[in-house]
Amino acid sequence: MPLRPEPNQGQTVGLIAGAGRLPVLQAEGLRAAGLNVAGLRLIPEVDPALPGLCTSFGTAPLLRPATWARKLVRVGVREAVLVGKIEKHDLATNPVTWARLIPSPGVVRLFWQIRKRDMRSQSLLNHIADMVSTRGLELIDTTRYIPEHLATQGVMTRRKPTDRQRSDVTFGWPILMRLNELDVGQAMAVQNADVAAVEALEGTDRMIERTGMMLKGKGWRMLKGAPASKDPRFDVPTVGLRTIELLKAAGADCLALAAGRVIMVDKPKVIEAADAAGICVLGVEPSEAPA
Repeated sequence: MPLRPEPNQGQTVGLIAGAGRLPVLQAEGLRAAGLNVAGLRLIPEVDPALPGLCTSFGTAPLLRPATWARKLVRVGVREAVLVGKIEKHDLATNPVTWARLIPSPGVVRLFWQIRKRDMRSQSLLNHIADMVSTRGLELIDTTRYIPEHLATQGVMTRRKPTDRQRSDVTFGWPILMRLNELDVGQAMAVQNADVAAVEALEGTDRMIERTGMMLKGKGWRMLKGAPASKDPRFDVPTVGLRTIELLKAAGADCLALAAGRVIMVDKPKVIEAADAAGICVLGVEPSEAPA
């Protein structure tokens, strides 16, 4: 099992949270490392278990990063993780939504500066990281305290990949890594040595559903991950039980993940669900094509 960082009793790390189960796993990982957790939710729909895992817990406006930093620095936080689901397409495609959420003047300036240049996730989040850094808060690697929930190299399920599945993963992997370097998407669908679909703004779940409708439930493989060059502070590729449910419904039979670069939310349950669904799951070294 991957090693956790050495415990640092008494230190407080910030947890800036969106929706889903991942913030809870992060809080548990931070506590297991002997750290205090200062939680800060950005949206109302956080997991109800999260506040009970934090030594302090508050709320901050989603589009006011300076407020995130101010609230966390005030309680002694210097480092924080930013995790949880926030639907980017709802923000990036609808400026009215931005206005309704009352963004800070700095975010408004940022939006107008880059809206015609580069609105990809990595670009947006890099700018946000810079904004909070100037206010004394550093965003850190979101995988550091949850090593047991990362994809590992090799076959993770009881079900082994067939020769056809391995061949499709080998074919698609370098294409996926190149797409990741361009910050186009984190996932793609492959069938019989051909790219069936590529994730873009709609996200992985909708790409899976789209692929299932297009291929009409016929066997295909999903590849997901990021190269080693990808910044692990935010937007780390993630899969969970919902991913397996969607893959089964859409007719996928193999899931290939970048080892050490994809978070498997509640990993043992994900693997168990994949075996029950007849889907093999394997981890691939991000910088290499699988054997």
